[in-house]
Amino acid sequence: MQSVGTAYVGRFAPSPTGPLHAGSLVAALASWLDARSHGGRWLVRIEDVDTPRCVPGAAETILSQLAACGLHPDAPPLYQSDRGAAYQAALDKLVSGGLAYPCACSRADIERQLAASGHLRVRGLELPYPGTCRDGLFGRPARAWRFRSPPGETAWHDRRLGAQRQDVAQAVGDFVLKRADGLWAYQLAVVVDDAAQGITHVVRGEDLADNTPRQLLLQEVLGVPHPAYLHAPLVLGTNSEKLSKQNGARALDVGDPLGALNAAASVLGLHAHGGPVAAALESWTAAWPFYNRPGD
Repeated sequence: MQSVGTAYVGRFAPSPTGPLHAGSLVAALASWLDARSHGGRWLVRIEDVDTPRCVPGAAETILSQLAACGLHPDAPPLYQSDRGAAYQAALDKLVSGGLAYPCACSRADIERQLAASGHLRVRGLELPYPGTCRDGLFGRPARAWRFRSPPGETAWHDRRLGAQRQDVAQAVGDFVLKRADGLWAYQLAVVVDDAAQGITHVVRGEDLADNTPRQLLLQEVLGVPHPAYLHAPLVLGTNSEKLSKQNGARALDVGDPLGALNAAASVLGLHAHGGPVAAALESWTAAWPFYNRPGD
């Protein structure tokens, strides 16, 4: 297992499905503060690989919202929509090593097979892929490509959540790398891009914590470094679920950037600041609570 280098490189990687909201600003601020508290670089990656969900102009809106809040990246943003060749090269490497295989199953096929074996879908939980196509397609046309998850637990340390572990084969099964619609799956794209950008520290929302073991497995077999991980607290909506565009989160009001930043800072355990924005960011960087914890 490779480890990260000493020079810190962090990133914020929004999907341009709409403007930033209060929850996404928490993730952006956390990643920016962590980078700055380490004296490191902070990059922005526009994760626009899921093109049907992307909203025209949203990427530009997100970048302007970040700038209004004083969160400026140290390099031009990377766009996943430009990265198809890199993802294909990674998939080809996995296929040639016997670590990825074609899958003919539709979502309905998978649900029927799981239901027949007594596994019923539970809202909010991902049922493991039953391995139907592991040993071949038997004349059926390929739809997607899946990673052949090895048995056994994957353990890692989260800088906020502490010791974590998951048996990916049992919890998720063989996960998708390239979708049936031809689009690249998040798990492969994020691993390839983190490696390409030299990301040493990933700071993102707690809802993405269970993606980490899948990404660690891919990093291992692709021979790229493992970043350190910190999963920040979430902003919850009125229904007690993660605040998101899907449950009606309002666009971030950058007419009052300090107010928006103070709200995000409070979620991260930081005190409100009277401003201006640059002074607030400097103060929070000095007070950043996750700077020197074990596993940092």
